[in-house]
Amino acid sequence: MHGLSWRTFFSWKYLVRFVILVVGLFFYAIGTTCIYRSDFGLGPWDVLHQGISFHTPLSFGTASIVVGAVIIVCSLFLKVIPGVGTILNMLLIGLFVDMDLRLGWIPDLGHTSWLLRLAVNVLGVVIVGLGTALYIAPRMGAGPRDGLMLRLHALTKFRVSIVRATIECSALLIGYLLGGTVGFGTLIFALGIGPAIELSMHLLKRLHITGWLAGLAEPPALVESPQPSSVEVLQPSVENPAC
Repeated sequence: MHGLSWRTFFSWKYLVRFVILVVGLFFYAIGTTCIYRSDFGLGPWDVLHQGISFHTPLSFGTASIVVGAVIIVCSLFLKVIPGVGTILNMLLIGLFVDMDLRLGWIPDLGHTSWLLRLAVNVLGVVIVGLGTALYIAPRMGAGPRDGLMLRLHALTKFRVSIVRATIECSALLIGYLLGGTVGFGTLIFALGIGPAIELSMHLLKRLHITGWLAGLAEPPALVESPQPSSVEVLQPSVENPAC
């Protein structure tokens, strides 16, 4: 984030990107709440967050914030510099999810038919994928988990979906060992989130939203001086996410 000036913050282009970023995070939280309320099995990271909340005084959302902060610190060792989007992802998703759960916008579906619960669970995965693509597109820094995903994608050259599935399954194992709830919906999320992100990124590209936001994005000159070659400022690439 360093190198940003007051002039940048008051730029209408920056404001548009900022709003789309927050909208993406809100979509992500709505999708997460759908999965939670479906009672069909939490996503791997949410299994971890729930497991942590079982052993600490932290709420579900606060556990998400703490995990995000830890990932940011760990990612620094992979030379991933957090951006505005990284910090907002860490803070807002947990806050939005806690707010959604308190307000009860999405009812608890635990006592409804399994078919409805499955449909809402799958819908949640799709919404999370769309939210991820939306907050990556403004190029204000990937979220903690997605920054790690994109960096490992760049280092290994594996497809985004493969890298993401590996990360999700690792988080799932730790969460399960902590007592987090695992169900069929957990498998749906672990296997479906990568393709959901890829399809959403392709959709934004075909609608020319990605290119439009790239035109609004400030150039790498947001950084005051060239970074040493050993440090990479993460700018998520959405031009060819399937590579």
